[in-house]
Amino acid sequence: MIILGQRLTAFLFNYSIAQRILVNHEHYRTHIIVYVEQPFMKIHVLHTGQVRVSPYLPFGGDNCNILKASGITTPKKDWIWLPVSVYLIEHKNGLILVDTGWHRDMSPKGVYDKKAQIKSLGSRILYNVNQGLIPPRKAVNEQLEELGIKSSDLDYVLLTHLDCDHANGLRAVKDAKHILCAGEELECARKHSFIRYKKQWWQGVNLQSIKWNGTEGPVHKSFDLFDDGSVIMVNIPGHSDGLCAVKIVNGKGKYVLLFSDGGYATKSWKEMITSGISLDKNMQRNSLNWIREQSMNSDCIESLATHDSEIKPHIITL
Repeated sequence: MIILGQRLTAFLFNYSIAQRILVNHEHYRTHIIVYVEQPFMKIHVLHTGQVRVSPYLPFGGDNCNILKASGITTPKKDWIWLPVSVYLIEHKNGLILVDTGWHRDMSPKGVYDKKAQIKSLGSRILYNVNQGLIPPRKAVNEQLEELGIKSSDLDYVLLTHLDCDHANGLRAVKDAKHILCAGEELECARKHSFIRYKKQWWQGVNLQSIKWNGTEGPVHKSFDLFDDGSVIMVNIPGHSDGLCAVKIVNGKGKYVLLFSDGGYATKSWKEMITSGISLDKNMQRNSLNWIREQSMNSDCIESLATHDSEIKPHIITL
């Protein structure tokens, strides 16, 4: 089925992102918008640059202390670069972005820039723990523009948590209709604002807290975005108090699990390797065990960590 129109601004059920094409006719030359029928949902896995950390931060395990995870005791030559993923979901109820990655001002010219990063992060301490790099045209708003999407076209931005490599890019999509995160995470950011979180990342952003309306997950706190079971934010605390996974479910019960920093790779849940950064190690391990159970379920199509170096940008159809 093809729909043609001079201007179609609404995102339509069962249709892909609009593609603008040039049409030549003997009487006119114009652009029209074409919508091609697609399956129920699509998930675009996008990489918005990289983050460099000590290997003990993502894979430190249960006995790793904060000093070791921070990298202070690890030579820089042993640090590792990991991808920073965000996810664009095409849903019948609109466009949903999960996390925002780095803001372009971290890496203004598309190369590593220490001075710019310290300014963007608002903290030399954070810079010493993790450094970022965004190649040209890879910031979240730039990739959305490549798909023909403005930030104002986004119906929802769901934040899994407010760490810098997930929320630093918020200002680039501040025109989204709704920007949501867990209230526990907002409180966590308030309590740990001296070192871990900086309010400047969401300055001028209408950031709203969700109200749990379900009992899914390791601590029985979940938020069903549309009250139809298709997009669910699930509290998986430990790494941070308000950390959430996002579960996207189709009409047949098949799902994709975006587990953010509940683990840093597939090997995290396969081998039960907790990360070096946590506020509650027991809760973190409990959440990782839930991720493992969900990932091993036969209905799970894909289970994705934000920083898994084995995951490449791709599109998932549900």
